[in-house]
Amino acid sequence: MRYLKRKVDRFLSDWCSSSDRKPLVIKGARQIGKTRSVRQFAKEHYDNFVEINFIESPKFKTILSDGYETDLIVRNITRIDPGISFVPGRTLLFFDEVQSCPDIMTSLKFFSLDGRYDVICSGSLLGVNYKQIESVSVGYKTDYEMYSLDFEEFLWAKGYDDSLKGDLLDHMKNSAPLSETLKDVLYSLFMDYAVLGGMPEVLGRYLQSGSFSGTLELQKQIISAYKEDIRKYVTGADQTRITRVFDAVPAQLAKENKKFQISKVAAGARFHDYGGCVEWLSDAGIVKKCYCLNYPELPLKGNYDDTKFKLYMADSGLLVAMLDEEAAEDLRANRNLGVYKGALFENIISESLYKNGYPLYYYKREDGTLEEDFFIRDQRNLIPLEVKARGGRSKSLRSLIDNDRYPDISWGIKLSLNNIGFENRIYTFPYYCAFLLRDWLTEKQQPEVFGR
Repeated sequence: MRYLKRKVDRFLSDWCSSSDRKPLVIKGARQIGKTRSVRQFAKEHYDNFVEINFIESPKFKTILSDGYETDLIVRNITRIDPGISFVPGRTLLFFDEVQSCPDIMTSLKFFSLDGRYDVICSGSLLGVNYKQIESVSVGYKTDYEMYSLDFEEFLWAKGYDDSLKGDLLDHMKNSAPLSETLKDVLYSLFMDYAVLGGMPEVLGRYLQSGSFSGTLELQKQIISAYKEDIRKYVTGADQTRITRVFDAVPAQLAKENKKFQISKVAAGARFHDYGGCVEWLSDAGIVKKCYCLNYPELPLKGNYDDTKFKLYMADSGLLVAMLDEEAAEDLRANRNLGVYKGALFENIISESLYKNGYPLYYYKREDGTLEEDFFIRDQRNLIPLEVKARGGRSKSLRSLIDNDRYPDISWGIKLSLNNIGFENRIYTFPYYCAFLLRDWLTEKQQPEVFGR
């Protein structure tokens, strides 16, 4: 199966070119392509590649028995496997599945100070254990968060180059509607991506066969693997609780009120018992939390209630695979989203936002009907972002823009099936433009100073 171009490729290349590079720690969920990307990078940039997988080869867990110094670790690796060699200045040492040997993180300081070998660490559940080890080797490592493929990477996989992105971005900057041809092509690609998500193995099957055949089975295998991780790495009653929270995500997103309600997970469930289970899934990179703002104003950091949140799947394709079989099949065969339409589009937009570095926030006023799906910001403005599964008016968005109670908000964005446009301080973009929002905000001129 061919290698799919990833955004991490550029990061790894830049890291390799840096004269003061430090050991690199790549975090991310299971099966998003971390190992494959590191192997491809090593193939293109190093004469000598040493890969140690602590799950497949647990015998290497003993390499720290004599200490954390570089020479001691290298000596023990070569004693366990004499076929492994280390060439100073030309070797990449890759520690994979380090959640099974977290003490290896302590060695990164010594590898950094030594400087003879480049080191990358990765692991499918590293985020869960990272709180315990993040203070180790502080200042002597670089962290990188990796995700499943986003829509731009999907376009690369389909054979499109950056000219399509540039064309779409130009239309956004000029608020110019897309031609019907381009609009139809992008919508078709976007709906394929909505069904498939960004898991490399799933996309590889789709690209190889030219159809969805076999992709649902692969997605369900990944979901089963997530649950197996819960059974393997979690003990006691939390095993059941975490699984219940995980299984509850699709149904709760399908509700009109998408706030995740612990009380709906199981009879008698309380936040005290289940809050940590939500955190486990979040730290594992399986779900993403979208916090409710206390008030729609800047700054955003600290301005939210950590007990009120929505939960989105970190990969929308897996969300589709978790739907009831009739709904999943109807979506694949007929692109009929049914009751899950709003949930799926919101999930995809949340995915576009956090994969572009935006934290997730929403707002719901307790004493009224005002509710906004997401918020982002530029240098001067808090920008409400509304996701419309259907056409129609955007009452909450209009209220936020027009009301003097929200001085940090002067304009907003609506994402829907409609074409690109701008009217009454609202920019309208099709869903598939979401991956370009950061580029658009960076490149567009500062918006006009709107009067209220």
